[in-house]
Amino acid sequence: MSKMSASNLKLLQPSPPQDGLACRATDGALSIKTVGKIYDPEGVHVEALRDCSLEIAAGEFVAIVGPSGCGKSTLLNIIAGFDNLTSGEILLDGCPLATTNTSPSPGPERVVVFQQGALFPWKTVIENVTYGPVVQGVMSRAEAIQRAREMLSRVGLKDIESSYPGQLSSGMQRRVEIIRALINNPKVLLLDEPFRAMDTVTKSASHQYLLELYSATGKTIFFITHDLEEAIFLADKVMVMTTRPGYIKKTLAVKLPRPRQYAMLAAPEFIAMKADLVGAVHEEAVKAFEAGEREMA
Repeated sequence: MSKMSASNLKLLQPSPPQDGLACRATDGALSIKTVGKIYDPEGVHVEALRDCSLEIAAGEFVAIVGPSGCGKSTLLNIIAGFDNLTSGEILLDGCPLATTNTSPSPGPERVVVFQQGALFPWKTVIENVTYGPVVQGVMSRAEAIQRAREMLSRVGLKDIESSYPGQLSSGMQRRVEIIRALINNPKVLLLDEPFRAMDTVTKSASHQYLLELYSATGKTIFFITHDLEEAIFLADKVMVMTTRPGYIKKTLAVKLPRPRQYAMLAAPEFIAMKADLVGAVHEEAVKAFEAGEREMA
Protein backbone atom coordinates (compact mmCIF):
# COMPACT_ATOMS: atom_id res chain seq x y z
CA MET A 1 0.00 0.00 0.00
CA SER A 2 1.42 3.39 -0.93
CA LYS A 3 2.00 5.94 1.80
CA MET A 4 -0.04 9.16 1.57
CA SER A 5 1.96 12.37 1.89
CA ALA A 6 1.16 15.00 4.51
CA SER A 7 0.29 17.49 1.79
CA ASN A 8 -2.18 15.11 0.19
CA LEU A 9 -3.79 14.37 3.53
CA LYS A 10 -4.74 18.02 3.92
CA LEU A 11 -7.46 17.40 1.36
CA LEU A 12 -9.05 14.86 3.69
CA GLN A 13 -9.82 17.46 6.30
CA PRO A 14 -13.52 18.44 6.42
CA SER A 15 -14.59 21.91 5.38
CA PRO A 16 -14.55 24.56 8.11
CA PRO A 17 -17.88 25.71 9.53
CA GLN A 18 -19.94 28.12 7.43
CA ASP A 19 -18.94 31.10 9.60
CA GLY A 20 -15.29 30.47 8.74
CA LEU A 21 -14.22 29.84 12.33
CA ALA A 22 -12.03 26.87 13.11
CA CYS A 23 -13.39 24.20 15.45
CA ARG A 24 -12.69 24.80 19.11
CA ALA A 25 -9.85 22.82 20.65
CA THR A 26 -12.37 21.14 22.98
CA ASP A 27 -14.59 19.83 20.16
CA GLY A 28 -15.26 16.13 20.69
CA ALA A 29 -14.62 15.72 24.45
CA LEU A 30 -16.85 12.98 25.90
CA SER A 31 -17.63 12.66 29.60
CA ILE A 32 -19.47 9.49 30.60
CA LYS A 33 -20.59 9.70 34.23
CA THR A 34 -21.93 6.74 36.24
CA VAL A 35 -24.04 5.52 33.34
CA GLY A 36 -26.43 2.66 33.98
CA LYS A 37 -28.65 0.81 31.53
CA ILE A 38 -31.37 -1.72 32.40
CA TYR A 39 -33.37 -3.62 29.80
CA ASP A 40 -36.69 -4.96 30.99
CA PRO A 41 -38.38 -6.75 28.07
CA GLU A 42 -41.47 -8.53 29.29
CA GLY A 43 -40.35 -8.22 32.88
CA VAL A 44 -36.88 -9.74 32.32
CA HIS A 45 -34.50 -7.53 34.29
CA VAL A 46 -31.17 -7.26 32.42
CA GLU A 47 -28.61 -4.81 33.77
CA ALA A 48 -26.28 -4.04 30.86
CA LEU A 49 -24.29 -1.16 32.40
CA ARG A 50 -23.71 -0.07 36.00
CA ASP A 51 -21.87 3.05 37.17
CA CYS A 52 -19.88 3.15 33.94
CA SER A 53 -17.61 6.20 33.89
CA LEU A 54 -14.85 7.32 31.54
CA GLU A 55 -13.38 10.51 30.16
CA ILE A 56 -12.32 10.91 26.53
CA ALA A 57 -10.42 14.04 25.61
CA ALA A 58 -11.08 15.87 22.36
CA GLY A 59 -9.10 14.26 19.57
CA GLU A 60 -8.31 11.14 21.58
CA PHE A 61 -8.45 7.63 20.09
CA VAL A 62 -9.96 5.27 22.69
CA ALA A 63 -10.52 1.54 22.20
CA ILE A 64 -13.03 -0.40 24.32
CA VAL A 65 -12.49 -4.14 24.85
CA GLY A 66 -14.19 -6.74 27.00
CA PRO A 67 -15.99 -10.09 26.88
CA SER A 68 -19.02 -10.60 24.67
CA GLY A 69 -22.14 -9.18 26.26
CA CYS A 70 -20.32 -6.74 28.54
CA GLY A 71 -22.20 -3.71 27.21
CA LYS A 72 -19.67 -2.20 24.79
CA SER A 73 -22.16 -1.76 21.97
CA THR A 74 -24.87 -0.69 24.42
CA LEU A 75 -22.65 2.19 25.51
CA LEU A 76 -21.86 3.11 21.91
CA ASN A 77 -25.55 3.09 21.01
CA ILE A 78 -26.34 5.46 23.88
CA ILE A 79 -23.58 7.86 22.79
CA ALA A 80 -24.84 7.66 19.20
CA GLY A 81 -28.40 8.44 20.30
CA PHE A 82 -29.87 5.08 19.31
CA ASP A 83 -30.73 4.07 22.89
CA ASN A 84 -31.45 5.80 26.20
CA LEU A 85 -29.82 5.36 29.60
CA THR A 86 -31.35 4.43 32.92
CA SER A 87 -29.03 6.44 35.17
CA GLY A 88 -26.09 8.81 34.94
CA GLU A 89 -25.32 11.19 32.10
CA ILE A 90 -23.17 11.68 29.02
CA LEU A 91 -21.75 15.09 28.12
CA LEU A 92 -20.28 16.22 24.82
CA ASP A 93 -18.02 19.25 25.21
CA GLY A 94 -19.66 19.88 28.58
CA CYS A 95 -23.21 19.89 27.19
CA PRO A 96 -25.74 17.16 28.07
CA LEU A 97 -25.96 14.54 25.35
CA ALA A 98 -27.92 11.88 27.23
CA THR A 99 -29.48 12.08 30.69
CA THR A 100 -32.31 10.40 32.56
CA ASN A 101 -34.51 13.40 31.72
CA THR A 102 -33.69 13.70 28.03
CA SER A 103 -34.06 11.14 25.28
CA PRO A 104 -30.88 11.09 23.21
CA SER A 105 -31.19 11.30 19.46
CA PRO A 106 -28.72 10.80 16.60
CA GLY A 107 -26.94 13.93 15.42
CA PRO A 108 -24.38 14.94 12.79
CA GLU A 109 -21.73 15.55 15.46
CA ARG A 110 -21.66 11.76 16.13
CA VAL A 111 -21.35 9.34 13.23
CA VAL A 112 -21.26 5.53 13.49
CA VAL A 113 -19.53 2.96 11.29
CA PHE A 114 -20.85 -0.54 12.01
CA GLN A 115 -19.29 -3.96 11.51
CA GLN A 116 -22.00 -5.09 9.13
CA GLY A 117 -21.90 -1.90 7.09
CA ALA A 118 -24.63 0.61 6.38
CA LEU A 119 -24.04 1.89 2.86
CA PHE A 120 -27.14 2.35 0.74
CA PRO A 121 -26.92 -0.60 -1.68
CA TRP A 122 -29.00 1.18 -4.33
CA LYS A 123 -26.71 4.22 -4.41
CA THR A 124 -23.28 4.50 -5.99
CA VAL A 125 -20.19 5.27 -3.93
CA ILE A 126 -20.26 8.97 -4.80
CA GLU A 127 -23.98 9.14 -4.00
CA ASN A 128 -23.39 7.43 -0.65
CA VAL A 129 -20.56 9.75 0.35
CA THR A 130 -22.30 12.97 -0.67
CA TYR A 131 -25.72 12.09 0.73
CA GLY A 132 -25.19 13.47 4.26
CA PRO A 133 -23.78 16.96 3.55
CA VAL A 134 -26.26 17.54 0.72
CA VAL A 135 -29.33 16.48 2.73
CA GLN A 136 -28.18 18.54 5.73
CA GLY A 137 -27.62 21.56 3.50
CA VAL A 138 -23.98 21.85 4.60
CA MET A 139 -22.71 21.67 1.01
CA SER A 140 -24.18 22.06 -2.43
CA ARG A 141 -24.20 18.90 -4.52
CA ALA A 142 -21.31 20.21 -6.61
CA GLU A 143 -19.26 21.04 -3.51
CA ALA A 144 -19.98 17.65 -1.97
CA ILE A 145 -19.00 15.79 -5.13
CA GLN A 146 -15.73 17.72 -5.38
CA ARG A 147 -14.84 17.05 -1.75
CA ALA A 148 -15.87 13.37 -1.99
CA ARG A 149 -13.69 12.87 -5.08
CA GLU A 150 -10.70 14.42 -3.32
CA MET A 151 -11.16 12.21 -0.28
CA LEU A 152 -11.79 9.01 -2.26
CA SER A 153 -8.73 9.68 -4.38
CA ARG A 154 -6.48 10.10 -1.38
CA VAL A 155 -7.39 6.69 0.06
CA GLY A 156 -6.95 4.79 -3.19
CA LEU A 157 -10.61 4.78 -4.28
CA LYS A 158 -10.45 7.27 -7.15
CA ASP A 159 -11.83 4.93 -9.79
CA ILE A 160 -14.77 3.39 -7.93
CA GLU A 161 -17.10 6.37 -7.45
CA SER A 162 -19.65 4.93 -9.91
CA SER A 163 -19.58 1.47 -8.35
CA TYR A 164 -22.25 0.11 -6.04
CA PRO A 165 -21.41 -1.23 -2.54
CA GLY A 166 -22.08 -4.81 -3.58
CA GLN A 167 -19.28 -4.54 -6.13
CA LEU A 168 -16.68 -3.58 -3.52
CA SER A 169 -14.50 -5.64 -1.18
CA SER A 170 -15.11 -5.37 2.56
CA GLY A 171 -12.01 -3.23 2.99
CA MET A 172 -13.12 -0.80 0.29
CA GLN A 173 -16.60 -0.60 1.79
CA ARG A 174 -15.17 0.35 5.18
CA ARG A 175 -13.00 3.06 3.62
CA VAL A 176 -16.06 4.46 1.87
CA GLU A 177 -18.06 4.39 5.11
CA ILE A 178 -15.34 6.16 7.08
CA ILE A 179 -15.01 8.83 4.40
CA ARG A 180 -18.80 9.18 4.33
CA ALA A 181 -18.64 9.78 8.07
CA LEU A 182 -15.77 12.26 7.96
CA ILE A 183 -17.19 14.36 5.12
CA ASN A 184 -19.97 15.33 7.55
CA ASN A 185 -17.36 16.89 9.86
CA PRO A 186 -18.47 15.08 13.04
CA LYS A 187 -16.97 15.75 16.44
CA VAL A 188 -16.89 12.03 17.32
CA LEU A 189 -16.41 8.98 15.11
CA LEU A 190 -17.95 5.83 16.62
CA LEU A 191 -16.59 2.56 15.22
CA ASP A 192 -18.28 -0.72 16.20
CA GLU A 193 -15.84 -3.50 15.24
CA PRO A 194 -15.57 -2.27 11.63
CA PHE A 195 -12.72 -4.66 10.74
CA ARG A 196 -13.84 -7.79 12.58
CA ALA A 197 -14.67 -9.99 9.58
CA MET A 198 -11.63 -9.02 7.49
CA ASP A 199 -8.66 -11.21 6.60
CA THR A 200 -5.28 -10.26 8.04
CA VAL A 201 -3.96 -8.44 4.96
CA THR A 202 -7.14 -6.41 4.44
CA LYS A 203 -7.33 -5.57 8.13
CA SER A 204 -3.70 -4.37 8.18
CA ALA A 205 -4.30 -2.08 5.22
CA SER A 206 -7.51 -0.78 6.80
CA HIS A 207 -5.63 0.00 10.01
CA GLN A 208 -3.13 2.12 8.12
CA TYR A 209 -5.83 4.05 6.28
CA LEU A 210 -7.70 4.69 9.52
CA LEU A 211 -4.55 5.89 11.28
CA GLU A 212 -3.72 8.22 8.41
CA LEU A 213 -7.23 9.65 8.44
CA TYR A 214 -7.04 10.06 12.20
CA SER A 215 -3.73 11.88 11.88
CA ALA A 216 -5.17 14.16 9.19
CA THR A 217 -8.45 15.06 10.89
CA GLY A 218 -7.76 14.77 14.63
CA LYS A 219 -11.28 13.52 15.33
CA THR A 220 -12.24 11.89 18.61
CA ILE A 221 -12.59 8.13 17.98
CA PHE A 222 -14.55 5.66 20.14
CA PHE A 223 -13.55 2.21 18.84
CA ILE A 224 -15.02 -1.13 19.92
CA THR A 225 -13.08 -4.32 19.24
CA HIS A 226 -12.43 -7.86 20.48
CA ASP A 227 -8.92 -7.79 18.97
CA LEU A 228 -6.43 -6.74 21.65
CA GLU A 229 -3.55 -6.24 19.19
CA GLU A 230 -5.79 -4.02 17.10
CA ALA A 231 -6.79 -2.00 20.16
CA ILE A 232 -3.21 -1.37 21.26
CA PHE A 233 -1.92 -0.66 17.76
CA LEU A 234 -4.58 1.95 16.99
CA ALA A 235 -5.48 3.66 20.25
CA ASP A 236 -4.12 6.20 22.71
CA LYS A 237 -5.94 4.42 25.52
CA VAL A 238 -7.47 0.94 25.82
CA MET A 239 -10.29 0.48 28.34
CA VAL A 240 -11.34 -2.95 29.57
CA MET A 241 -14.99 -3.45 30.52
CA THR A 242 -16.21 -5.98 33.05
CA THR A 243 -18.73 -8.66 32.29
CA ARG A 244 -22.35 -7.57 32.64
CA PRO A 245 -23.23 -5.23 34.22
CA GLY A 246 -20.43 -3.46 32.44
CA TYR A 247 -18.20 -0.73 33.77
CA ILE A 248 -14.57 0.26 33.18
CA LYS A 249 -12.30 -2.16 35.03
CA LYS A 250 -8.92 -1.06 33.68
CA THR A 251 -7.46 1.73 31.56
CA LEU A 252 -4.20 1.18 29.71
CA ALA A 253 -2.33 4.21 28.34
CA VAL A 254 -0.65 3.19 25.09
CA LYS A 255 2.70 4.95 25.08
CA LEU A 256 3.69 4.11 21.53
CA PRO A 257 4.83 6.92 19.23
CA ARG A 258 2.85 7.95 16.20
CA PRO A 259 2.86 7.24 13.34
CA ARG A 260 2.40 3.61 14.29
CA GLN A 261 4.38 0.94 12.44
CA TYR A 262 3.65 -2.80 12.38
CA ALA A 263 7.16 -3.54 13.62
CA MET A 264 5.89 -2.28 16.98
CA LEU A 265 3.86 -5.47 17.43
CA ALA A 266 7.11 -7.35 18.11
CA ALA A 267 8.45 -4.78 20.58
CA PRO A 268 8.74 -5.86 24.25
CA GLU A 269 6.57 -2.90 25.31
CA PHE A 270 3.77 -3.99 22.97
CA ILE A 271 3.96 -7.61 24.09
CA ALA A 272 3.85 -6.55 27.74
CA MET A 273 0.79 -4.36 27.18
CA LYS A 274 -0.99 -7.17 25.36
CA ALA A 275 -0.23 -9.63 28.18
CA ASP A 276 -1.62 -7.12 30.68
CA LEU A 277 -4.85 -6.80 28.69
CA VAL A 278 -5.16 -10.54 28.07
CA GLY A 279 -5.13 -11.15 31.82
CA ALA A 280 -7.79 -8.52 32.51
CA VAL A 281 -10.10 -9.61 29.68
CA HIS A 282 -9.66 -13.32 30.39
CA GLU A 283 -10.66 -12.81 34.00
CA GLU A 284 -13.90 -11.14 32.90
CA ALA A 285 -14.53 -13.74 30.19
CA VAL A 286 -14.32 -16.51 32.79
CA LYS A 287 -16.85 -14.67 34.95
CA ALA A 288 -19.16 -14.31 31.94
CA PHE A 289 -18.86 -17.98 31.09
CA GLU A 290 -19.56 -19.05 34.66
CA ALA A 291 -22.61 -16.79 34.73
CA GLY A 292 -23.90 -18.37 31.52
CA GLU A 293 -23.70 -15.12 29.56
CA ARG A 294 -24.51 -15.02 25.88
CA GLU A 295 -23.43 -12.45 23.35
CA MET A 296 -25.85 -9.51 23.49
CA ALA A 297 -23.66 -6.48 22.77
